Amino acid sequence: MIAVVALLFVLLTVLGVYATVKAVGAAKRGVDRTIDQARRTVEDHTLRAKSFAQPGPVGEIAQLRLKLRTSMRATQDALRAGVAEDESLRESLGLFQRLSAHGHELDGELKRLESEPDRARLAERLPQVRERTERVIGSADSLRWAARDRAGRFAEDDLDHLSAQIDVETGALRHWTTEDTAQTPQTSRTPRPQARPRTQEEPAAQEPARPAIDPTGPRPTYPWQKKPRPETSGM
Repeated sequence: MIAVVALLFVLLTVLGVYATVKAVGAAKRGVDRTIDQARRTVEDHTLRAKSFAQPGPVGEIAQLRLKLRTSMRATQDALRAGVAEDESLRESLGLFQRLSAHGHELDGELKRLESEPDRARLAERLPQVRERTERVIGSADSLRWAARDRAGRFAEDDLDHLSAQIDVETGALRHWTTEDTAQTPQTSRTPRPQARPRTQEEPAAQEPARPAIDPTGPRPTYPWQKKPRPETSGM
């Protein structure tokens, strides 16, 4: 019995330590993500300020870095979000990871060129790094828009299928309109009985002759009335 209690105590202790380590690791990762996000935000604002405040090669390099970072980050977010619903994007995500290595290398080179004191050498290297940056940005944009077009196409196909099902369902709910439409032509085609035209000989045989003035009938008498007087013949 004591051995069982000791074993349970050890198991609970191990589980507690494991949960603590996991919680500390999750908190550390959350702090690291927050710090990285804050650092990226500060760097982006700094690059945006340099691209406007410093004309010439230095400002252009800052603008290239900002465009590169923005495109790579948007493509990464789009592919990671899309691969959770579409497994076919996993290959695209693998290609982006390879492209991301070139992007990190290029961003480091652009960052070093920002602090280059030799402006002539910087102007000489600028066309080459501009071309490389545009190629990386173009590839990243192509992957991102292809993934979005694929998701939009799937959504459109699903909407078409859903609309067709809804049309069928609404037709089934309004089944009486179909029945009324089917019955209405039959009802309208049913001939109405028409009066047979009379000939000239029929009125005298079928309709009895009626005097123009009905004969005078006996008048009713009531207890409160006087006895009626006989009418005189001289009238």
